[in-house]
Amino acid sequence: MSYLIPSEFVTKMVDSGESKIYMSTRDTLIRAYMAGAILGLAAVFAITVAVTTSSPLLGAVLFPVGFCMLYLMGFDLLTGVFVLTPLALLDKRPGVTLGGVFKNWGLVFVGNFAGALTVAFMMAAVFTFFFSVEPGAVGQKIAGIGVARTLGYAEHGTAGWFTIFVRGMLCNWMVSMGVVGAMVSTSVSGKVIAMWMPIMLFFFMGFEHSVVNMFLFPSAMIMGGNFSIMDYFLWNEIPTVLGNLVGGLAFTGLTLYSTHVRTAPQRSFS
Repeated sequence: MSYLIPSEFVTKMVDSGESKIYMSTRDTLIRAYMAGAILGLAAVFAITVAVTTSSPLLGAVLFPVGFCMLYLMGFDLLTGVFVLTPLALLDKRPGVTLGGVFKNWGLVFVGNFAGALTVAFMMAAVFTFFFSVEPGAVGQKIAGIGVARTLGYAEHGTAGWFTIFVRGMLCNWMVSMGVVGAMVSTSVSGKVIAMWMPIMLFFFMGFEHSVVNMFLFPSAMIMGGNFSIMDYFLWNEIPTVLGNLVGGLAFTGLTLYSTHVRTAPQRSFS
């Protein structure tokens, strides 16, 4: 599988974070747009599989195909740059600033959202014969998910908001493990296997992924979900983004960096 040891792939994480900060605005937006679009297609694919086979597990097993495609093509998700770019700042790479990190996050957010929104409209057109008929079973399922994961949380008030936040943390703990998984091997098969496992876990467990939601909730609104744009942002996207940031950075980025790059001195038994 051409496995790289942790000290090697964590250095690659820092290098990757640095390169993303220095990437041109054009390239950052294009790569983020394509990542959002492909992940949106993967989400609707997984939901279609789950609805048509009555097996949510099978949908979760197959969802990672989109994640693997976008990372093998070198495209960028917000959840990934949340983990990688701060490491370049922490490692004191020349010229890397907090402003540069925030600019990268903002550009990737915009690109991901634009790509996901494009696919949301395209799939809604497919499900409704270009908005001439009511959506079928898959479209209705998406609409129902949108309501349940906005207004359903809102019913619980502050507790609901923090539930989304924690689900966002758990999500990007797993998703960022998938991002790192793409770096632990130099073979395509090794990368795919390492990415597949944590992505399957997050999707089946119903954790909240900010970029998947950029597709899911606009799509749900188009296909009849009875909630507002404000409901979407307040009761899903905002706490999900914050949870993704904290979970991915705390549980994956900082833990790997602190123990494999800034390794503590070995104990002496003399």
